[in-house]
Amino acid sequence: MDKILIIEDEAVTRATLASYLTAQGYDVVEADSAEAADTLLETTEFDLLIIDVNLDGKSGLQITREQRAKSNAGIILVTALSDDVDRIVGLEIGADDYVCKPFNRRELLARIKNLLHRTTEARRLSRRIVRFEGFEFEFQTRRLMTSQGEDVPLTRAEFEVLNLLITKAGQVINREALMAIVTHRRYGTNPRTVDVLIRRLRSKLEVDPSMPKVITTAHGEGYVFTGRLI
Repeated sequence: MDKILIIEDEAVTRATLASYLTAQGYDVVEADSAEAADTLLETTEFDLLIIDVNLDGKSGLQITREQRAKSNAGIILVTALSDDVDRIVGLEIGADDYVCKPFNRRELLARIKNLLHRTTEARRLSRRIVRFEGFEFEFQTRRLMTSQGEDVPLTRAEFEVLNLLITKAGQVINREALMAIVTHRRYGTNPRTVDVLIRRLRSKLEVDPSMPKVITTAHGEGYVFTGRLI
């Protein structure tokens, strides 16, 4: 049974959502403050966090930043309709999705199901470590290292793109499929974002980015991971 933590200081909203998700078969735990959430997160592993951005004291954004640094749990932010900046920042620091108050419970449930499916699959893949062309890619810790043990920093979006390309090594992955796994895709991302991410990855992986050997282009179709996996 998937375990969900709701971090919300508005009692009616928290209780109503907890009751609804419990009725849907989830194991739901409630936290009425950031402090209460910190205590729970120290002792319990959750599959999904639903975090209100506007908490007293430590903000939902700060909780998101802290948890993303050490957890692969899904994170959905709850924001006011007008808080565009909070939504954008939340996604940039690692939230997977957001909903605006007042939210439709059925829509939120659909988002929860989709996110839990993705995170479950990610955990299955996270046990893998692959080596290629002088690099080691560790799924669980999201680490890319050189053969000398030096870390190669990846943004979340770069990790997601490289993850998919390696998982489907040798197959052409079109831009639409790559866009579909980039965190910001539902929020106005420019379609050329994928090309930018590929260029950034090539600058980190290729001996000569102008003549790529690890991530190559299938003209008119997309990109292919062609590095030699060990």
